[in-house]
Amino acid sequence: MRLKLYLPLCLLVVFAGCSPAEKPEQWLAQHVIFIGLDGWGAYSVEKADMPHVKQLMADGAYTLKKRSVFPSSSAVNWASMFMGAGPELHGYTTWCSKAPDLPARTLTHYGMFPTVFGLLRDASPDAEIGYEYEWDGMQYLAELSAMNFSQEIINHESQDTTVLVACDYIKSAKPTLFAVIIDQPDHVGHQAGHDTPGYYEVLKMLDGCVGRIIQATKDAGIYDETIFILTGDHGGINLGHGGITLEEMETPFIISGKHVKKGLHFEESMMQFDIAPTIAYIFRLEPPQVWTGRAMKQVFIENE
Repeated sequence: MRLKLYLPLCLLVVFAGCSPAEKPEQWLAQHVIFIGLDGWGAYSVEKADMPHVKQLMADGAYTLKKRSVFPSSSAVNWASMFMGAGPELHGYTTWCSKAPDLPARTLTHYGMFPTVFGLLRDASPDAEIGYEYEWDGMQYLAELSAMNFSQEIINHESQDTTVLVACDYIKSAKPTLFAVIIDQPDHVGHQAGHDTPGYYEVLKMLDGCVGRIIQATKDAGIYDETIFILTGDHGGINLGHGGITLEEMETPFIISGKHVKKGLHFEESMMQFDIAPTIAYIFRLEPPQVWTGRAMKQVFIENE
């Protein structure tokens, strides 16, 4: 005679080594829109003509002293943002790493060091997750198989295509988590130079893009349940980056929206790898043990 064994779901979850996900109604916000500007140095914010960005700062919380990991270049820093740890653990060590240059400390079932995208997908299988980018190197830094939508846009001039695709996706899919990464500040930084009139013209143009993305959440009816995060991977000096100057290493971090304190210029230290835990905190996700980043909990209002 064969005995059938029935275990409560909670026990199965414990035996599997993970904790049950919080329900969406317990999240701090139902939607997170992450806008990344490649090559956007914090030194530029006060001088830039960016009214939409500065309104997000006034309506939310921000620091202009978030630091990059070494080197202060693209792939290693986007990876650190998404993966909640530095290159010593995730293994991406150069501006164009397409795979870990040294073995990642751990791999998930996606075959990658854990990112916030995979973490959300595993905890909430029904979540709508999107990923749009202009630099092809971004495809190696997140689990594309965890996305409902992922697309590379070849567009270095006006960002019209990038923003049109982003706005259409927001209005049609109402994403739970959507990251859109724009390459243009870095592109013009290498051509005209950082901290030049051409660089500030691009930032002015990109501010309009930010405004259109914000408007898309209003058109979609999700604005009041959305948190916006706006940041960069590195700054620059002259025509390049990758060094150890603050112009290259300090980048803005701006967060605004549902359950975010208003007008908070916070002084606590922040690194690139603190972004993933901060997003995880919004969705009440348990960070993996291998993450070293800290959630910026001080920016949130818990009981509102």
